[in-house]
Amino acid sequence: QVQLVESGGGLVQAGGSLRLSCAASRTIFSVNTMGWYRQAPGKQRELVARITSGRSTNYADSVKGRFTISRDNAQRTVYLQMNNLKPEDTAIYYCNLEEFVSRTDFWGQGTQVTVSS
Repeated sequence: QVQLVESGGGLVQAGGSLRLSCAASRTIFSVNTMGWYRQAPGKQRELVARITSGRSTNYADSVKGRFTISRDNAQRTVYLQMNNLKPEDTAIYYCNLEEFVSRTDFWGQGTQVTVSS
């Protein structure tokens, strides 16, 4: 079973930065698409950023120019660098792995990001 372990969330003031990490195990990491999603209280989970095995990326319009997703296949880790954070970025952030071999989605446990105004 794939395991995803997230880290890097926390409390930051508006305009600040955070970097989230998600380490994967028990999968052939390099062939999988990885993503970050978030869910704010009372809202549906939404895609924040996604990176394919070929390193193509896409972002939610609300984070373009502020967030950057990247991956280190040797470390089996995906990152989300978040700059110029805004209070509306406050949410639980979830790491997602779209496993190529099993065609199955896996999720991390989530990490809280809180941006104060």
